[in-house]
Amino acid sequence: MSAETPRRIVLLRHAKAEWSQESDHERPLADRGRKDAPVAGRRLADSGIDVDLALCSTAGRTRETWKLAVHEFPRRPRTVYEERLYAASVGELIALFNEVSDDIRTLLVIGHNPGMHGVADVLAGQARGDTLTRLTRDGFSTAAFAVVEFQGPWKKLEPGVGTLTEYWTPND
Repeated sequence: MSAETPRRIVLLRHAKAEWSQESDHERPLADRGRKDAPVAGRRLADSGIDVDLALCSTAGRTRETWKLAVHEFPRRPRTVYEERLYAASVGELIALFNEVSDDIRTLLVIGHNPGMHGVADVLAGQARGDTLTRLTRDGFSTAAFAVVEFQGPWKKLEPGVGTLTEYWTPND
């Protein structure tokens, strides 16, 4: 695969979580989250996006979101549970993406806000249709996902090089 191969990052925010007595890291999904996560998975599967690698935060709500969403996929991608996704800043997320091997064409990231919203916004130098307007206006709701496409190697991924091609929320 050439370094100029088109690449895609799918940024999936975890589904709605409970506010509980447990630590923030271990919070489980709420009933609504358990309903929305498979819907997001089905929407991703129906879009035809073929994920090569999934990076999932180690937090309970992201692991549970991924477990429910991935059952809707026609093929389960290789999954890595990544501690650095929890509470990651935009800069930390981009640095993590720069480590991805160039044999990966499509990366799915299951993470948290404000990171998911921030990195979608920062990477998108361009946007297709009203995707950026909707992302800016509506925020990055739970179980929502954004798709950012770019050309070139992962190590050259930086602010403004991508195109926001899709933004979906469970309310769409």
